[in-house]
Amino acid sequence: MTSTGGDPPLATSQAIRQWADEDHASVVALTQQLVQIPTRGGVDPYAPILDVMLTWFSDHDLAARPLHDNTTGQVVGVVCDVAGTDPGPRYVLDACIDTAPFGDLAAWRHPPTSGAIEDGWMFGRGTADSKAAVAIFAHIAARMRRQADRLQGTLTVLLDADEHTGGFGGAKTYFGGPGAPDDVAGVMIGYPGTDKIVVGGRGFLRARMTVRGESGHTGSESSAGNGNAVEKASRLVAMLARRRTPAPVDPSIGLPPRMTVTAIHGGESFSIVPDHCIVDVDVRLTTQFNAELARAAIEHLAKELDASCPTTRATAVDFQDSWPAYHLAESALIRIELTRAAARHLPQPTPTKVAGPSNIGNYLARLGIDATAGFGVGYAGLHGTDERIDLSTIPMIQASYHEAVLALLVPRPSPPPGRRSRKIRISGRNP
Repeated sequence: MTSTGGDPPLATSQAIRQWADEDHASVVALTQQLVQIPTRGGVDPYAPILDVMLTWFSDHDLAARPLHDNTTGQVVGVVCDVAGTDPGPRYVLDACIDTAPFGDLAAWRHPPTSGAIEDGWMFGRGTADSKAAVAIFAHIAARMRRQADRLQGTLTVLLDADEHTGGFGGAKTYFGGPGAPDDVAGVMIGYPGTDKIVVGGRGFLRARMTVRGESGHTGSESSAGNGNAVEKASRLVAMLARRRTPAPVDPSIGLPPRMTVTAIHGGESFSIVPDHCIVDVDVRLTTQFNAELARAAIEHLAKELDASCPTTRATAVDFQDSWPAYHLAESALIRIELTRAAARHLPQPTPTKVAGPSNIGNYLARLGIDATAGFGVGYAGLHGTDERIDLSTIPMIQASYHEAVLALLVPRPSPPPGRRSRKIRISGRNP
């Protein structure tokens, strides 16, 4: 990260953008270094890339530590704190440092761990999701360290190395494990995309339904009338398909709930009538169609199926993990400040939106923690062939997050008694 001999005053958006422009080459270099270290979730070791970040934080005089899973002891993330001189709330910048799989290597324009730069775009797995955010947040922490004497509270950078497995080990260890901080006022997650700020997401409920039948030999006359569990399960799948949208659009998030059959497992041999078949069901929840209603709907379908096959045993339903839908209130401070900062630094208005997929924000909502769950660099090919990022969007995203956390952690002076505060034009926009 470059330095011009000391940071300018905090007062202006122009200064914040100046810092981001100064950091641009360093952010690109760190992103490229991280992309060149393979970190496919559940495949590659995480220690090498986490060691790089621990060294980077140390080189920039930042206090950082590894996070270890409380059960396995495996390293699942890194935490870096910038504590202010005065006490106050904690705000967290969160980014995953593991990635999706590579897919077909032969289909890539550049190898997925190349970090190749072409026409202003950096190619590689994890460029978008979310190694650019890792580099941006690290540089914001370095800038904030220089301003620690003005902060009321703590900025934490959390790097989750267990996100793409679906385990979210870093986030769950930090927010929900022993010694979890009790002063977290909000979390901003650096998923990519300049076109929106994600302020919510549908939740989910997962269910494993074991459909029962009666086993027998396929050639036996006595088995001709036996209940074939796979055939019975096919009727269940058809019932679920007819109820794919079990309730109307939830007006508060603009999306409906959805039921999806995601897996079917049944049968052992060509000559054996199967006596059981497992059907996995994913239900996307809304604020109105919650987990309780989803469980009731699935149990009702199971009873309806069993009533049509009274000679076989009842269908067993095993409900798995569930996260609630969430929609961040318009009054939430992180929503207000990030939206305001983005309006100053991006060339076009950035709307807020509730996402269809769930994300770690849903987990945080269950803990009562506010979270934004998507705003970051411009990208293409997310999780696909030739994943890449638009390097020109890095400074505007860094400036937006930096300005937001400053607004949250640096108290604004009150106007003198008897005087009204006046709006000051900054960067061509009114705040």
